[in-house]
Amino acid sequence: MGLFNVFDVSGSGLKAQSVRLNTTASNLANADSVSSNFQDTYRARKPVFAAALDQAINGEPSDAVKVEVKGIVESDAPLRREYNPNHPLADKDGYIYKPNVNVMEEMADMISASRSYQTNVQVADAAKQMLNSTLNLGKG
Repeated sequence: MGLFNVFDVSGSGLKAQSVRLNTTASNLANADSVSSNFQDTYRARKPVFAAALDQAINGEPSDAVKVEVKGIVESDAPLRREYNPNHPLADKDGYIYKPNVNVMEEMADMISASRSYQTNVQVADAAKQMLNSTLNLGKG
């Protein structure tokens, strides 16, 4: 793998972790939302990642493996149903519906995504420093 491929791999990792941070932020923002029916209730979302080999993408032999965001899926975890007849959004039976967002899990996911993003930045920076050092060898 050439040194320039490091930027491609690190860049794909940055993009993937950015998507992960955005979906986590969306989940946390909607964690306390309330709905009057099952269909309109917010469901937690998670990105789906896959490794995409360069040779599969553009036919070039390479051992660099990029991260690809395949999509974002909604969680299958059950929604929370709460009896609260005095709530303005309560249905005819007095129930309100809350999202299936686990705030603790989302916070842990946010910390993990943030650290992964930070690591990808450090990898790109290290590759940049190595390239600069290589260029400076010719000056001496």
